[in-house]
Amino acid sequence: QVQLVESGGGLVAAGGSLTLSCAASGSIFSSSAMGWYRQAPGKQRELVARIGSGGSTNYADSVKGRFTISRDNAKNTMYLQMSSLKPEDTAVYYCHLNRYGVVYWGQGTQVTVSP
Repeated sequence: QVQLVESGGGLVAAGGSLTLSCAASGSIFSSSAMGWYRQAPGKQRELVARIGSGGSTNYADSVKGRFTISRDNAKNTMYLQMSSLKPEDTAVYYCHLNRYGVVYWGQGTQVTVSP
């Protein structure tokens, strides 16, 4: 069983920065695609960024140029560096792991951006 634990959320003023981390248990991290999703109140969960097992990345248009996804396979950890944060980035951010169609989710971490 894989467990994903997010950390690094919090309250930040608009224009500020935060870095989220997702630590994974188990031995399948390096061979898995990973991603960050977010869900704002009253809205559907949406993809923020994802990174393949080989390191390829893609981003939602709304965060391109502001967010950077990365992974450290030696530490079984994925990161999301967020800068130039906007109030509309406020959401619960979830870590996601996909290995051959088997999906795991973290419990989420709250990010709140004040105007």
